[in-house]
Amino acid sequence: MPQANPKNVAPRDRDTAISEIRKAMIERKLTQAELADAADCHEKTVQNLLGGRSVRDQTLFDVCMVLGLDYEHIKADWDGSPINGANEPMDLKGEGGLVAPIYMGAYTRAAVDHYIGSYLTLRPAFSLPGVIIAYRTNIVWDPEWPSLLFEESDRPDATYSHRGRLYIPASSMFIHLVSLTKGAMRMVLVSQLDRMGAMRGLITTLNKQGAMLMPVSCPIVYMRQEEFAAGSLGQIPADHPEHGKYRALLAETIADGYAKVVES
Repeated sequence: MPQANPKNVAPRDRDTAISEIRKAMIERKLTQAELADAADCHEKTVQNLLGGRSVRDQTLFDVCMVLGLDYEHIKADWDGSPINGANEPMDLKGEGGLVAPIYMGAYTRAAVDHYIGSYLTLRPAFSLPGVIIAYRTNIVWDPEWPSLLFEESDRPDATYSHRGRLYIPASSMFIHLVSLTKGAMRMVLVSQLDRMGAMRGLITTLNKQGAMLMPVSCPIVYMRQEEFAAGSLGQIPADHPEHGKYRALLAETIADGYAKVVES
């Protein structure tokens, strides 16, 4: 996760970053209080951030996650200079930024280059029976923290879009897409990318039902796809033209043995 930044940068160097944050808040119609609630911080912290005063890198990261902004880009503007990774622990640097840390699987960029790209992401809606949630997930290589980085976009609940890392065990047929914010973890466990450009498995996360957050798990599918037709993302009800195809892809996840739901 982001490390604390010891540099004291003048607020005027942060105008570009603040402008992008304010623009994203307007686009998502979020007040300062709503942004603070979604980013799990105090409203005063958001006020400090928008005023250009120093905040923790973790706060900046969480705000970017909520607003769907590129953290590395915003942080570079916030610091007033490109990030060079000088303050990262040495085990994050790998061999010249080409090898992931051992705890992530020690995979090389060359070995996982085929994962880089965009994916149609499908899962059942947690609270709407029969509805499928479809959104876009982009996977890129992050040389500053050598590893594959995923970022979700075009979700109908954009406030809860996730950004995290890929963990790829050397001896497993499955990989992990993990996002972690202030101790809250979401885990996606899917099969390695096949020749058809698909990854299938389970997502385990929390879902708000009424006043409660409840653990939920369900099938999830990632299909390699560079172009996304208008209307193919978002909440997909039973009468949507894509619903049958999407439902079949999710059903195959269980039927073909990529995951198993154990009945109590």
